[in-house]
Amino acid sequence: MIELQRRVNPFWQQRIGVKTHMTVEIELKFIATPAAIAELPSQLAGFHSEHTAPSKLTNIYFETAENYLRSHDIGLRIRGFDDQYEMTIKTGGKVVGGLHQRPEYNVELKKPVLKLSAFPKDIWPEGCKPAALQKELAPLFRTDFTREKWVITYGESEIELGLDQGEVVAGELTEPLAEIELELKKGNTTDLLALAAEIGAHGGLRQGGFSKAARGYHLAKGNPARDIKPLPVFKAKAKATVEQAMSAMFELALDHWQYHEELWVRGDKTARLTVLQAVETVRQVLVLFGGLVPRKASSELRNLLTDLVPALEQKSADAQEICYGAAYLKCKLVLTSWLVTSGWTPFIDDKSAKKLEGSFKRFADIMLGRTAADLKEAFAQPLTEEGYRDQLARLKRQIITFHLLAGAYPEKEVAAYIAGWVELQQAIVQQQHAWEDSARSHAVMMDAFWLNGQPR
Repeated sequence: MIELQRRVNPFWQQRIGVKTHMTVEIELKFIATPAAIAELPSQLAGFHSEHTAPSKLTNIYFETAENYLRSHDIGLRIRGFDDQYEMTIKTGGKVVGGLHQRPEYNVELKKPVLKLSAFPKDIWPEGCKPAALQKELAPLFRTDFTREKWVITYGESEIELGLDQGEVVAGELTEPLAEIELELKKGNTTDLLALAAEIGAHGGLRQGGFSKAARGYHLAKGNPARDIKPLPVFKAKAKATVEQAMSAMFELALDHWQYHEELWVRGDKTARLTVLQAVETVRQVLVLFGGLVPRKASSELRNLLTDLVPALEQKSADAQEICYGAAYLKCKLVLTSWLVTSGWTPFIDDKSAKKLEGSFKRFADIMLGRTAADLKEAFAQPLTEEGYRDQLARLKRQIITFHLLAGAYPEKEVAAYIAGWVELQQAIVQQQHAWEDSARSHAVMMDAFWLNGQPR
């Protein structure tokens, strides 16, 4: 997993009997337009790099009838390159924005036949018996593509750029592949992100939300429509510090953003509003911790987010135009970089540092009280129709805040409390004044569910 404030050398290897090794990949994945792919060679000519001509790759992915591997966040494939084969297993990892990091184990094979016994024994889920599992595995889908590579020296790092073009195939269903992957071979993630920003400055790239494997698994299910997901209530780890919770909130917002961006680009126009909600969630995390993290620490990120919102608010917004735009990609890369490198750290004084090391639970209780007080003040009395509309943006922001802070409490109580304010939001959006007044009255009278909350 990505550990914030850490620069990782991904080439720690563990050798066992046969030729096998484990690496920890650090990658950025992009979906590319034809124009961006055509421009790539001339872009890369400006860097010191070693080029490898295109080669044809085939990956065959395996699964059981009960989707055992997928249920444990494991991917298993055999990759063919000329007459050489390699069996690869990827275990559970972490994605921050489009930055992927997950343990990967590789075994050389003489022929394309599974040999699970060649993997380290301790990588399997508890109770798993590799020999029995192997009998249940069968090919599920495949990816066929050409890969062209450049190994680039950038800053203090060596970064491999791979251009993949081909398709994912599951039975009679197919989906095109046009991807650019940046993988850190040695060095640091800062250089990786900086190179990505430089390449993406011309537009035509967006951070990929679904891996090749994820797309293949979805095709294997018959390619059903993907559902819009509600903003989840954030649940911090036990005894999380304020800083740990803040980082995890950004990750939650980025995951929400990535998933719904994919849906929007794939033609689901309703996903635009959820992308907007995800962007507003990032902005609200910045506001929530604004008393601890100075504005100057995130000035570039704030400006990019602010510039992005008006475009997303337009009903006629075109997903392809926005999501493949240079400004859109820059915003997401700046956020990813800020999160992965803990970009706020140089701006934190000793007093704020101590507070960031404090209990998130205590912080959440205090901020829940302040959030509720803010809304109750705004809606203490019935408003005019114009008055309700004027308060709508504030209401939306604070509903997001409740999602971010309420994870330590019973789900039913939290859901009922948030639903009360959401009902008021819906009444305002639908401009039903009589409903607005009744929803306002109900919302401001709700009891607090959090520790030290004040009764009505």
